Amino acid sequence: MTISRRDLFKVGLAAGTALSIPSVLRAQTASAGARTVHMVKSTDLRVFDPIWSAASITADHGAAIYDTLFSLDSKFMPQPQMVEKWSVSADKKTYTFELRDGLGWHDGTPVTAADCVASIRRWAEVAPGGQLIKALANDISKKDDKTFTIALKEPLGLLVEILADLTPPCLYIMREKDASRPATEQVTTKIGSGPFTFNEALAKPGASITYDRNNKYLPRKEPSDGLAGGKVVKVDRVIWDVIADQQTAMAALQAGEIDYFEAPPADLYSLVESDPNLELQVLDKAGWDALVRINFLQPPFNNAKARQAILHLIDQEAFMRVMAPDSKYSSTHTSIFGGATPASNNENTGWFRKGGDPEKAKQLFKEAGYAGEKVVIMQPTDWAEGSNASQLLAAALQKIGVDAELASMDWGQLSTRRANKGPIENGGWNLFITVEADYSLGNPLTDPLLTANGDQAWYGWPKNDEYEALRANWANIATLEERKALARKMQAIWWDFVGDARLGKYISPIARRKTLTGLIGMPQTVPMWNMQKASA
Repeated sequence: MTISRRDLFKVGLAAGTALSIPSVLRAQTASAGARTVHMVKSTDLRVFDPIWSAASITADHGAAIYDTLFSLDSKFMPQPQMVEKWSVSADKKTYTFELRDGLGWHDGTPVTAADCVASIRRWAEVAPGGQLIKALANDISKKDDKTFTIALKEPLGLLVEILADLTPPCLYIMREKDASRPATEQVTTKIGSGPFTFNEALAKPGASITYDRNNKYLPRKEPSDGLAGGKVVKVDRVIWDVIADQQTAMAALQAGEIDYFEAPPADLYSLVESDPNLELQVLDKAGWDALVRINFLQPPFNNAKARQAILHLIDQEAFMRVMAPDSKYSSTHTSIFGGATPASNNENTGWFRKGGDPEKAKQLFKEAGYAGEKVVIMQPTDWAEGSNASQLLAAALQKIGVDAELASMDWGQLSTRRANKGPIENGGWNLFITVEADYSLGNPLTDPLLTANGDQAWYGWPKNDEYEALRANWANIATLEERKALARKMQAIWWDFVGDARLGKYISPIARRKTLTGLIGMPQTVPMWNMQKASA
């Protein structure tokens, strides 16, 4: 199997723009002015419930239509958002929160404390930080229409930080009748209290999604700072256009048919930089960690030696060449805690070898008792970097005698299929490639990828009780040095049972027209408030 890297053309791209852009998009944008922004996201939005899915595209949707109790500012400090004020009891066990005035749902009804309580309880079913709060809580209940409390069995000094964390699934507040649905069932309504409303009439799944400014939204009075402060919407409408072909998306950006291209191919960075109307911008300076998620429930990876084989098989530099070909934006990486966080370390990384070690991987598969079972790799065809890396992984496995097969699908289908815990013949899977914000990997209390609690863990469902016992101690440690020491112990265990396998780290700049300004640079989430568009 060979990897298909598009021979992306640079000469004459602009000249062919008009022919490259689908006529439906040209029709949509013909009358668009400075009050409408067109964005091409990295994947298509298929799942609308930001609690059911931790996908970045779904989190961005959540940030548009929902609001949060707290938000992180540019220094990653929690600030009140829906909350007006809060207090903690003398014994540090009971937190009381009062909502600010002016909060209302898109359907015209007021936001109440009962909505917040139901949302916290649902979020706590799946988010690692929420699970910790749920385990420590005696009660989460409303006091009156604007006030609710969280009563704990023991103090949890990080409670507000956990409520504010921006690692998906984030604590987006939903209506009580929506949040009463189990977290394992998708909420299909799209009614929030956030700064944008979802335009159902203009929704064209697979083609475009439209958001309108919520004219009834009352921003906070504080200046915008990171994801905190006033969420002031400065445009009337934002449209997410689905353009799967990167060449077509780039042509549309050059022609001014779109304003924002989230995942420009590295091959065309120089083209963006040479165009006086375009600009590359890094919104998340810490970048992304790429990894292979491994299904612990199905053979051959229910055996630790088969999982260790993946560690030795991977040539990180090769994977980075197909995911982030511009070397100034990528690097090798071996810490489960990210590369730019205080917890990052090199404990138990002797498995790492430049170029990988295919012979060692082959030996470990043999020791695991691999008997030729089919290994299914879910390949997201609408995410070029993930698709290319999936092909490279399949080729590497096939070279050492593993019957690896690619299951092609778009990211929306992958987001649904990865929840299947069944065997391959019943629509299950063995491996898939994803990325996580480097920032999020610094906190094992809130990042789903750093859990190893079996059925409650993130997709792949890794399980290791010794690791989980250490992870539970994170909330009780006060000093940075103690946390660094704990991180080293946790990583030493992780690389023995292999909760996942890392492919490297990269920074992914977005491309935008210079007329689009005010984009907020934070990890994980790309908010749409604060941005504005000048007339061309």
